[in-house]
Amino acid sequence: MMNLAESTESMEQLAVAWRAMVLDRDPEADVRDLPGIAVRWADCRFAFWNCLTLTEVGADAELLERRLHQAAEIMRSKERPGFLWLFEDLLDDRARDALEAAAERAGLEHAFPGTGMAGDLLPVPEPTHPDLTFVRVATDEQLRAFADLNSLAYGFPLEDGRDGLVGSTLWKEGVHAYLGMRGDVPVTCAGTVEADGRLFVVLVATHPEWERRGYGEAVTRKALYEGGQATGLTRATLHATVAGAPVYPRIGFKPNSPMSFFALKG
Repeated sequence: MMNLAESTESMEQLAVAWRAMVLDRDPEADVRDLPGIAVRWADCRFAFWNCLTLTEVGADAELLERRLHQAAEIMRSKERPGFLWLFEDLLDDRARDALEAAAERAGLEHAFPGTGMAGDLLPVPEPTHPDLTFVRVATDEQLRAFADLNSLAYGFPLEDGRDGLVGSTLWKEGVHAYLGMRGDVPVTCAGTVEADGRLFVVLVATHPEWERRGYGEAVTRKALYEGGQATGLTRATLHATVAGAPVYPRIGFKPNSPMSFFALKG
């Protein structure tokens, strides 16, 4: 098991950052802190803004079973699909061993894995990349490009990403959101936002045709550099997908809790 304090931090960072993201998307969104479950659900087409996470530390197998059924019931009550983000190191040993079967009984299926990461790594040097120039997102056109890169990278329809981001004031003013440009073509993107005394990295994506060139790392460094300059924060956190997991340790992030993303079956 990794450091429990850092795994708890990773879960709490999701709850704090996603509260802002979801309420920005819809001020009437379902944002609640229930016993053992944080609800951050915009019920929009962008599935990442439809989120639950389990919040108890050291949950045993019996409690896990109960929480998974409660989470699935909440998810079934919604119009749009989303994910339960589960930080595995917050479970005790027996609960971790029972997770797959318990999720199955609750009507949930494993969608994809992730990893919580954090590091006292700021400030970082201002990055450069020979192929890229960096542009801060300040217009709806740029925000649409940011949304489209995420949709393409994560396999969502373009309209889903746009429904989550286009028109947002937070993303144009409060998030340090950057596009990496090859000439006038946006090929990669990343954002950072202040969350409870940390700089939280969010929605890193690279166009599938331009992967494995160091673009994602470069634009993440840019978002960290600018966010760090603006806030003076020294600690950063993120939640990595499999594609991003090898990249972030090169910047200075250290893995903490393994994560599982669950969706409703069917």
